[in-house]
Amino acid sequence: MSNDRLLTRDFLLVSAITFITFFAGFQLFPTAPLQLRQLGASLAESGRFLTVFTAGSSLGALVTGSLGDRVGQRRMVVACAAGFGLLVGAYGLLRVRWAIYLLAFPHGVVWSGLLTATMATLGHVLPPRRRADGLSLYGLASPAGVVFGPTAGLAVYQRWGFPAMAWGLCLAFLVLALLALSLPRDARAREPHAGFQLPGRSMLAPALVLLATALGYGALSSYTAQEALVRGFRPVLGVPTVSAFFSCMALGMVAMRLFMARAGFGRHPTRLLPGMLWVTAAGLGLLTFLPWGAPRHALAALLYGAGYSMVHTLVNTQVLESTPPSRRGAAFGANLFAFDAGIGLGSLAIGGLIGWGCGRFGPDGFRLGWAAAAALALVAVPLAHRLVRSGTPAGSSTQVQTNP
Repeated sequence: MSNDRLLTRDFLLVSAITFITFFAGFQLFPTAPLQLRQLGASLAESGRFLTVFTAGSSLGALVTGSLGDRVGQRRMVVACAAGFGLLVGAYGLLRVRWAIYLLAFPHGVVWSGLLTATMATLGHVLPPRRRADGLSLYGLASPAGVVFGPTAGLAVYQRWGFPAMAWGLCLAFLVLALLALSLPRDARAREPHAGFQLPGRSMLAPALVLLATALGYGALSSYTAQEALVRGFRPVLGVPTVSAFFSCMALGMVAMRLFMARAGFGRHPTRLLPGMLWVTAAGLGLLTFLPWGAPRHALAALLYGAGYSMVHTLVNTQVLESTPPSRRGAAFGANLFAFDAGIGLGSLAIGGLIGWGCGRFGPDGFRLGWAAAAALALVAVPLAHRLVRSGTPAGSSTQVQTNP
């Protein structure tokens, strides 16, 4: 049917905006801890940038999600992209690490507005009968940005320094704001807004699944590149391997999404969620126990990325099916709150464990952190089973009621 076509202009535009967002953002996340080390931070402290940033993002998401529902998602994307660019450019002027921490919180708030508004816009773009397929295809945009972002960011950082990288990202996000002006104009609300409200009980299970898995992801974001530098990973065929985990994680995401696009999700996609969590935990297990250096990062990241990317696709599919269009910004804000809170807490707690372990066991202290991340991923499995049993998987009777 023509109204079920996925590759529309608006879908491609939202995907392009998401690619640029993650390509630029994932240049900052692995390099900010390195800049903090240059400014005198310890190994354990360097992970606190992500903790403060995600604290702003998680708390901000509870407000920016609802704000996007009220003022319009297109306006939120444009304003937050421009704000993100100005804030990241300011990092290039800072020479004391406390100032970077101070700026990280409002920076995270703006990031939350950009992500929730983009996801809410996508909900209006996707054909209702193909939401799982559309989310899986759309999900290629973010890992594509993750494939190239860390490599580009680390290359610029090592060659020209952190200020040059920050100012380049500033320009990228200002371009993104201009691109967002081409998004579809916001439709008028069909019902009066009830103001800012806390998410309903139906959001508890999805948010807890994202929280449990994000705890480990936070440590991976802050410390995989640092482990590569400490262990002295050598280039392969002339290609640096410092960002091997991020790049291969994104490749695993792409491979799984292409496979699922061909295999299909079935009538109830959420039923696949527990299995994807087991794949996620298995990847972290490889990172914990395999020998070697860069090959260990690459193999573990491929498996981890394959499972972890589907966790988000399946949870977001469930949210789209069970949430009215006028509340989707708030719903995705609740998910982002749980996700970023998990990243920040994981970076802080597992980062402390890694710092303690490296002090006692040398570079093998990183493996303690990866083992903790694997255990946390397994905690999400019974939560996923509960979500499946809750009676709100994609394809349920809510689909007819929530079609835009």
